[in-house]
Amino acid sequence: MKLHLLRHAEAETRATSDRSRRLTPKGEEQAVKVGNFCARHGIEPELILSSPVIRARQTADAVAERLSGAELIEVPWAACGMLPETFCGEIAAYKKFSSVMLVGHQPDLGLLAARLLGLAVAESLHVRKALLIGFEVSSWAIGGSRLEFSVPVKLM
Repeated sequence: MKLHLLRHAEAETRATSDRSRRLTPKGEEQAVKVGNFCARHGIEPELILSSPVIRARQTADAVAERLSGAELIEVPWAACGMLPETFCGEIAAYKKFSSVMLVGHQPDLGLLAARLLGLAVAESLHVRKALLIGFEVSSWAIGGSRLEFSVPVKLM
């Protein structure tokens, strides 16, 4: 399976709650850039799984609008605090898809990426806002994936 991890774009720093933080105008531009980058470079997941947290969902919506045929599903387990083990258990339900994108949060995505690569020190993987990471996954075991690319939004 091809797996793409995307951290949500820039969000407000103040809101009534963390879950209600929306994208800033810069974040909206970042999300559009990611979607356009994916479309230009043939990165077209069949399925986009999004955290239900509004900033992640807004990012996922902007990306999905620019990709033809990507199904978008909001999954509660991808909210802030997702553990790598949770993802690896839940992704089994989507094994029929050959290409999946997960839009989520930090440090969750950094921990997941470290596990996929078999790294010992998860803290060494910092996933910046609107960073897109691509993996080829052969197994959901620790180290069962190969890093294909990592592109920050400023280079898109």
